[in-house]
Amino acid sequence: MSTGEAVPEEPCQCPDCQRFYREHDRLIRENPSLRQQQELNWAALQSFRTLAGRVLEDLQKHYGDSDAAPTPTAEPAGRSATPPPETDGIQQAMADLENINAHLFSIEALMERIFDVRVPEEVEQKFRELAGELAPDPLNADRLRLNRLLHQTPDLPDRG
Repeated sequence: MSTGEAVPEEPCQCPDCQRFYREHDRLIRENPSLRQQQELNWAALQSFRTLAGRVLEDLQKHYGDSDAAPTPTAEPAGRSATPPPETDGIQQAMADLENINAHLFSIEALMERIFDVRVPEEVEQKFRELAGELAPDPLNADRLRLNRLLHQTPDLPDRG
């Protein structure tokens, strides 16, 4: 959707959006306070960094560091010294994972600021109260308008 188009009246029914709606609502229902949301997001970020970092390490051990030139090996007669095309894909994936890890590190630095925020119990109670309104039963026909924005969010990759 381009900017300026109206938000559709009905939520998108595609499987990706339906999965997003269910997960969004579940995370609000199960973590209805500011503190729980802070912890949930921190844990998600850390798990993403841990797994992406470990995969990158393993790929670098198996395929070599993407910054280093491939080590030439003696090829049997009749074979080309050109790496197979899947190696190019692996090298690109390794470069992408390095970028992901750099972005995650930046997000971590920003998220540390979120933990500086503490709110009084009355505000935590307001979080819990509104969580009940924002996260209806996943089978409820009335969907959040916020969720309908999924297809308009420019920073989410297209699933096409």
